Amino acid sequence: QVQLVESGGGSVQAGGSLRLSCAASGDTATTYCMGWFRQAPGKAREGVTTVTIDGRTNYATSVKGRFTISQDTLKKTLYLQMNSLKPEDTGVYYCAASSTISPGGVCYTSDFHSWGQGTQVTVST
Repeated sequence: QVQLVESGGGSVQAGGSLRLSCAASGDTATTYCMGWFRQAPGKAREGVTTVTIDGRTNYATSVKGRFTISQDTLKKTLYLQMNSLKPEDTGVYYCAASSTISPGGVCYTSDFHSWGQGTQVTVST
């Protein structure tokens, strides 16, 4: 099992930036995909971005060009750089890990088995 702890959330004005971190511990050797998800008030959780162990990334259309996922495998830390933030980016951001290797290197949401507790991001106008 993998334990995940997010940090870096906060409040920022529209157009601002935040950098989220996710520290992983436990059985990280079997991790294939890492990802960031978010949940806005009253809405379902949605995928933001994922990265495979070999660096293949995928982004939701709504964040392409503004958010960047990265990982430091030595530090076992996942990052999410968020620029040009919009009020609609507001929500609780979760880090997640998956050990499933899918064809084509795709990270499916249903395969993520370890989740962090979440960190709040609030973007005001």
